[in-house]
Amino acid sequence: MPLATPDVRRHNLGLVLGRVLEGAGEARADIAGATGLSRGAVTSLVAELIDAGLVEESDVVAPAGMGRPRTTLTLAAAAPCVLIALLDADHATAVAGTLAGEELARTSRSHGRPMGDPAAIVGVLADALDDVAGRMAAAGRRIADVCVVVWAPVGGTPVRVLADTDLAWGEVDLLGLLRARSTALAAFERAGGEPRLVSDAEVAALAEHAAVGGATLLYLKADSGIGGAVVLAAGDDSGARVLLPAALGHLPVVPDGVRCACGQCGCLVTVAGPDVLLARSGLGALAADEGLTVALEAFVTQVRTGDEPAASVWRGAAREIARTLQIVALTVAPDVIVLGGFVAALAADVDEMFRAIQPRIAHAPVLPVAPVLGSTLGADAALWGAQRDARLRLLADPLAI
Repeated sequence: MPLATPDVRRHNLGLVLGRVLEGAGEARADIAGATGLSRGAVTSLVAELIDAGLVEESDVVAPAGMGRPRTTLTLAAAAPCVLIALLDADHATAVAGTLAGEELARTSRSHGRPMGDPAAIVGVLADALDDVAGRMAAAGRRIADVCVVVWAPVGGTPVRVLADTDLAWGEVDLLGLLRARSTALAAFERAGGEPRLVSDAEVAALAEHAAVGGATLLYLKADSGIGGAVVLAAGDDSGARVLLPAALGHLPVVPDGVRCACGQCGCLVTVAGPDVLLARSGLGALAADEGLTVALEAFVTQVRTGDEPAASVWRGAAREIARTLQIVALTVAPDVIVLGGFVAALAADVDEMFRAIQPRIAHAPVLPVAPVLGSTLGADAALWGAQRDARLRLLADPLAI
């Protein structure tokens, strides 16, 4: 049966390609059964995907009984890839991956944290990006999507970094700086591509939602500052999510507290921000010498072994994080709360304090109490989230890849 409209055709192409990505080794009949499309429609759609270089036939499987052999399908070996660049407080990282999520190449370099010098740091990021892009070109793979992820809030038109306190940046046109230094990014744009700039907490939240499931997820991440997001399931079978960015670090949770750089008083970052905790624990010098990642690992180790002053500093911070989660949870009623960054390793402490302060009526919680879990995705949560988001965008129109 012919497809009724171009929009339906694009949707069905994405549906078929998505099945190939998720279940490589399926035959056309399997895809028809899983999607509800007719076998004739699937055969036609697969032919288009093969012609576009996205899908290829794989093994021929003998029938279990009577019947014809089945030819399985897989992502084409030279199918286009996605390129993700991540800029954090210490490193510039570039990763190329297939549409199915397989990592193809990675480069990570220390940028040395030259404070207040975006151009120097972007130069390191451009080198990492060009290195990975060059390896993809040598392998015969075209780049279908480029996403740049930063540990900072982004916004505006065109989108830019609004501020990065860890690197002493104000507003920075990061994509503009990167375009001027990266031959790969410039070539991608000349070919009609549109690179994206996103905040790490947002794409990490998408990855966490995919990992833990559930309808509503509240995500808090602390590594340089404190960020977060709320992710809602779209309410259909598309796998789409509704992302609500949440500046959790700037919720004013301490009445008449310390003035924050944002202009408010008593923001969560002023009492539980990583830089504050490290300074109060005597680890500020280690962060300056060895980087934020090393210093936060040392902080977590000291908390776990009960070393002072880190243990006491963390108890106070965990209490304020729990209060912040309670404020948001009473608004969005999450099914699960996930903590990322260095607080993932200390999630049990926050969970205990979160449960202890739940409001109750007649000894029953006002709302179901969501579990507070530590992320299982680790430092790559934002990379995986950006890659997953790119895949969903590309599946919306596969032949435009």
